[in-house]
Formats: sequence, structure tokens, C-alpha cells
Amino acid sequence: MSDASSLGATTNDDGSTAMSMAAAGQPVLELKGIGKQFGAIRALQSVDLSIAAGEVVGLMGDNGAGKSTLVRIIAGNFPPSQGTIHFGGREVHFHRPMDSRSVGIEVVYQDLALANNLTAAANVFLGRELKRNFGPLVLLDHKGMEARALELFRELRSETRPNDLVKDMSGGQRQAVAIARTRLSNARLVMMDEPTAAISVRQVEQVLSLIHRLKEQGIAVMLISHRMPDIFAVCDRVVVMRRGEKKADKPVGETSPEEVTALITGAKEAA
Repeated sequence: MSDASSLGATTNDDGSTAMSMAAAGQPVLELKGIGKQFGAIRALQSVDLSIAAGEVVGLMGDNGAGKSTLVRIIAGNFPPSQGTIHFGGREVHFHRPMDSRSVGIEVVYQDLALANNLTAAANVFLGRELKRNFGPLVLLDHKGMEARALELFRELRSETRPNDLVKDMSGGQRQAVAIARTRLSNARLVMMDEPTAAISVRQVEQVLSLIHRLKEQGIAVMLISHRMPDIFAVCDRVVVMRRGEKKADKPVGETSPEEVTALITGAKEAA
């Protein structure tokens, strides 16, 4: 049984569950002393991290720094070896991704996991389709899904249309579809893995605008990226990982790309 049922989870109109949030000012997510070992390999060592509602935190580090391991622990792919996770002011234990999603955590992975042959609306509702009963028949509610997808795209101020095929979309539009999907479950925290990798400058601006929309709606965002300009353009804080340890956690206004680069490479030990 998922821990969500015992942690004050509530049911939304669309049938999903979301964690009732703690008092204002308390972190949405708080990690305390998180460690992870895979046999003799120590992937994470005593990581503390918090993120508040409406805050955008950039997570940076070289390959092997521990970013992916940390994200997968938060997403429920595997449990930490040490430490605790608090969400909405309550300690939680995730045994699978469904547990993490049930309390309000969504992940937009780099590959987006979209079906190219389907429309934007169909992708938004993939696995969560709306249905209508006609006596003994149960049919998909295509009009209802298209109407709701249109509302979500308008909230995100995206030009994406519900009936557009994903295979014909730009990188920015694909990100809009993936982010709209997270809004179905009233996510409290959205983690985005390299959302601006391998897309044009114009599409990067579209993705950063989408992150701003989430922030305006009070949603916490964790941006995992190697792109320094994106971090300094949209994030409130930057967290730097190296060799499984957190080396810095600073407001972007109190650091610089040069300092962050030094922390990533080890030219500077900590900040």
C-alpha cells in the first residue's frame, strides 16, 4: 500500500490524488541526509535539499555527479539508503513512481515519452483517458479531452493545439504537451530533465516561458540542466553536485556562471 493514503492525500476532480500542503513558507520538498549506495559504489552522500512552492531550483553537475540518482529517488524509482524525504511537511516513503506521483510529484524526462503518431490531446491524457458510459458501452471522451487539453495549453500560453500531431511539432511544443500532462494531476513539484537540450534558440525561449508559467501558478520546479544561460535566466537558486555531494546551494543573484563552472569542475571545492 502506498504511503500517500496515510499522509493526507486528497482526491481531485479528475480522480488523481494530491498532497494537502503544509503551512505557507514551509518547503514543498525537503531532503535530509539523503545517501545512496549501489554495492560498494556510493552515488550520493548526505544530501540536504529543499524547494518551496513557486520556486525554481537549478540542479547542475557533471556526468556522474549524482543528479540522476537524486532525481530518481525523488521520483520513486528506488529508495535512498540513508536519510528522509518530506513532502508537504510530512515524511514520505516511495516504493515506486506511482507513490511519488500520488503526492504531487511529476517528472518530465529528456525523451518526453510522447507517442509521435497521436495528437497533443491524446498524449496529454495517455494512460489517464476520460471515458463516457453509454449503457453497457464505455467510450473515450475525445471532445472532453480536447477541451481540457486546450485549457491547459492556454494556461501555459502555448500555441500548441489539441489536434496537432506530435510528430509535426517543434521541440518547444513537445515540451508544452509533456508539461500539460503534469497539470492533470495538480502537480506540486515538476522536475524537468534537460528540457532545452538539442532545440533551437526560439524553442528554448518557449520552454523557459513554460517554466515561468508553472512558477506563476505556485508550482515548484526543479530544472536539471547543463545549460548555464537557462539556469541563470529562470532559476531562483542553483544547486551544484559533484561526486555525489552537494557543493553549493545559492541564490543565482549571489553567484556567477564562472563560480558555478568552478564548482562543477572542482576548481573550487565548495561555496
